[in-house]
Amino acid sequence: MQTNKLWLGLVVLMTIHLTGNAQTTEKERRYFVGSTFALLGNFAQTNAPDFAQLNLGFRLTSKDVLSLELKTWKYAWPLGIPVTNSAYGDPDTAFPGYIREYGMALVYQRFWWKGLYVGVHLMSARQHFFDEEGQQIGKGFQLFTTYRLGYQIKLFDNRFFIEPSIAITHRPFHTKMPDGFRRQDEQWSKFLFGEPGLHFGFNF
Repeated sequence: MQTNKLWLGLVVLMTIHLTGNAQTTEKERRYFVGSTFALLGNFAQTNAPDFAQLNLGFRLTSKDVLSLELKTWKYAWPLGIPVTNSAYGDPDTAFPGYIREYGMALVYQRFWWKGLYVGVHLMSARQHFFDEEGQQIGKGFQLFTTYRLGYQIKLFDNRFFIEPSIAITHRPFHTKMPDGFRRQDEQWSKFLFGEPGLHFGFNF
């Protein structure tokens, strides 16, 4: 239901953009703040992430953008499991507890044609491991990279934008996990293909 509402809202915003584009003059706005509609995942009944994200960005040129993403979330299933896979949410594939992470990512976007862009996200994250009773049993660190293809839709005289995208994620490095976590995680790929994204932001 939440997904249907999200896509309906996206269609409405795109319609406003397309019909209003001829009536507005785009202004250069070099800075932005934003986040992601992945925040709606906090309403999930399974593996709700208690997720928060803040994006702070600067446009170096009309085609080159740097931004910083600050985020935190928790998860009880390995990150290599696609949410469309029946193993996601299955108690047999769950961690013996959960992981809380605090991450900071440096993001570079290159715009190629109109709103079409490619982006690279390089994130370092601190991991805190909790058992099924909620007691912390360890700490760790991981590098998490995201390679994104998306399109930026500008709205309201370029004061607001949304960016639907598709991504490949990769976990090239992490420190040793507690044994129960490690056994579940190593069954899944360090790559995840086709992860959808929908970011938004305010320009100023």
